[in-house]
Amino acid sequence: MAEIKKRFYVVRAISGKEKKVKEYLEFEISRLKLDDFIGQILIPTEKVFQIRNGKKVSKEKTFLPGYVIVEAALDGEVPHVIRSIPNVMGFLGNEKGGTPSPMRMSEVNRILGKVDELSEVEEEMRIPFVVGESVKVIDGPFNNFSGTVDEINEDKKKLKVMVKIFGRKNLLELSYMQVEKEI
Repeated sequence: MAEIKKRFYVVRAISGKEKKVKEYLEFEISRLKLDDFIGQILIPTEKVFQIRNGKKVSKEKTFLPGYVIVEAALDGEVPHVIRSIPNVMGFLGNEKGGTPSPMRMSEVNRILGKVDELSEVEEEMRIPFVVGESVKVIDGPFNNFSGTVDEINEDKKKLKVMVKIFGRKNLLELSYMQVEKEI
């Protein structure tokens, strides 16, 4: 039997339902034994950092909301099975109802590369603070205070900020995530 050639296609899904689409698709693949025709199912995500209750929290966020990337050989019933999944609106293609357009390998590699790059360099953050710059504290006990950057420690990702509290200048050590540039 000849080898089945799979290509990457973009499936349009209802935004916010990408994970459900992936689960349903994986279930249908195993139920109908389509493992030979459908390979990877990808939801491109990125890590986003937020401050919650004074702690830095990382959260996964889809960077292409409403799209699921599927590696498949669109032979026989495969396109129909994919289109019939709940929350799927169809394939991204040239014309409505026409044959789906496969992604170029350069696009796939760029998206896969971005996914890999984001998982490897999750902590890498370049914050361009400058000594003497005005900043505003956005988290912690000194929230809403303004001050100037006195010293930068890039290894610890901390700043020493001179803040005026009750008419006296105080030096605070704050993380990059606790301050923002003042406009």
